[in-house]
Amino acid sequence: MDKSYIRIFDTTLRDGEQSPGATMTKDEKLRIAESLAKLGVDVIEAGFPAASPGDLAAVQGIAESVGQSKIGSPSGEPPIICGLARAKKRDIEIAWQGVKAAVRPRIHTFLATSDIHLEYKLRMTREEVVAQVREMVGFASSLCSDVEFSPEDAGRSDPEFLYEVLAVAIAAGATTLNIPDTVGYTTPSEFGALIRGIIDNTAGLDDSIIVSVHCHNDLGLATANSLAGVQNGARQIEVAVNGIGERAGNTALEEVVMAMTTRETFYNKKTGIDTTQIMRVSKLVSSCTGMQVQPNKAIVGANAFAHEAGIHQDGMLKNESTYEIMRPESVGVAESQLVLGKHSGRHAIKSRLQSLGYELSDDDLGNAFTRFKTLADKKKNITDADLEALVTDELRKTSQLWALADLQVSSGTTDMPTATLRLKDPDGEIHVQASVGTGPVDAIYNAIDQIVGDHGTLLEFQVHSVTGGTNALGEVTVRVESLQENDSFFNPQSGAGTKRSYIGHGTATDIVVAGAQAYIAAINKIIIAEKRDNG
Repeated sequence: MDKSYIRIFDTTLRDGEQSPGATMTKDEKLRIAESLAKLGVDVIEAGFPAASPGDLAAVQGIAESVGQSKIGSPSGEPPIICGLARAKKRDIEIAWQGVKAAVRPRIHTFLATSDIHLEYKLRMTREEVVAQVREMVGFASSLCSDVEFSPEDAGRSDPEFLYEVLAVAIAAGATTLNIPDTVGYTTPSEFGALIRGIIDNTAGLDDSIIVSVHCHNDLGLATANSLAGVQNGARQIEVAVNGIGERAGNTALEEVVMAMTTRETFYNKKTGIDTTQIMRVSKLVSSCTGMQVQPNKAIVGANAFAHEAGIHQDGMLKNESTYEIMRPESVGVAESQLVLGKHSGRHAIKSRLQSLGYELSDDDLGNAFTRFKTLADKKKNITDADLEALVTDELRKTSQLWALADLQVSSGTTDMPTATLRLKDPDGEIHVQASVGTGPVDAIYNAIDQIVGDHGTLLEFQVHSVTGGTNALGEVTVRVESLQENDSFFNPQSGAGTKRSYIGHGTATDIVVAGAQAYIAAINKIIIAEKRDNG
């Protein structure tokens, strides 16, 4: 076995979705899973099947499609499709139902080992934990030949007890031992020493067993800790795109991959990731979750390859390596932008979209081109960012029920804010409604609720400028909580259920129009979920 090869285990669809407000639809999860396979990840943790029927259905859909397809995979074989389960028989059975259709299925089960968790959460003795690990890992291995075991909160666990639990897991059939720094507590030197101690002291651990690391970013050390684990013998890193996840997030896929790629001679490690796909996948995840990437984020931030200072610009003009340790093309960022305008034709738009990684159907391309022409009449220059915003907004409409036909708003310092709008229902019938509110957005949302019914509560409203200038495209993202009582999400960490919230997006040069589109998109998602849950 090649010890220089590091497996990339992606948990964007499981731990990443546990980020507040990051709930994704089944179609969005499938689209992300397909992109992760093309990216070259080795393992896709598709979800927590026991959390809800919807999560189980999403995992099954991914196992049946992405888990059986070799198309686009750099390795030439489907990725491993993994489902998470607590160390409980019912969870493990449901996880197996979720992943068994995959060519390469995996069950990932976990049980806490730190004294803090044993005393306050599990209320179990160490002896009881050992017995449960032996029984449940053994049960999982009776269903699936590939079983991963995680001792939750390993970073704060007694190392000697960890060695004992992990040895029991190996004897019961675990093929991967994942060591989580669940609360992001350790430092790189501590975590590296923990991994080295496990490798040196765990009975039964040989080269056939993969040691993995799963680090959280509560102290901003997730990437550093993961790399320290690799330097001390770990052969799998658990990551999420853009570093999303519980609280401060997980180790960012793009950071550890590019660290090992850029510092290849230092780490002497390699992965199967096609790094030129990184930016495209980052934008897809951001779009589906509604979580914007901070501009100064390493690798995928808007400023990651931007140079403003005169000294930096002078150095860049003479030689790019003066201020860039990696080329933007290596992560899928175009070196220069193609300026598009109202005289550009359909072929030029298609060509530019292909260079940005978008392969659209004729219908989607036609719709995007029509919107492009409308925008070009309002804006002198259309940038790549504008074009991508139009395309992603168009792709989001694939499951639309209600659609905005027309909108008129009246507001100001003296007038009562009033909105009059026309909505098209799923059958194509037009509904007209006028309403007042505390502001133009409130008036619009009141009018929408009066037409489609009150399905949710607005929790968050964000406006993001796609590009600069007064004629910039505005992107509105809203988060709406469902009013349906049974529409809840099970959190495996806390063991509690929380109400589900849904993300909606809208893009237009008029942010009021974008706000209406975003709210309708979120309501459509809630209606779809209500129909699914009500049979």
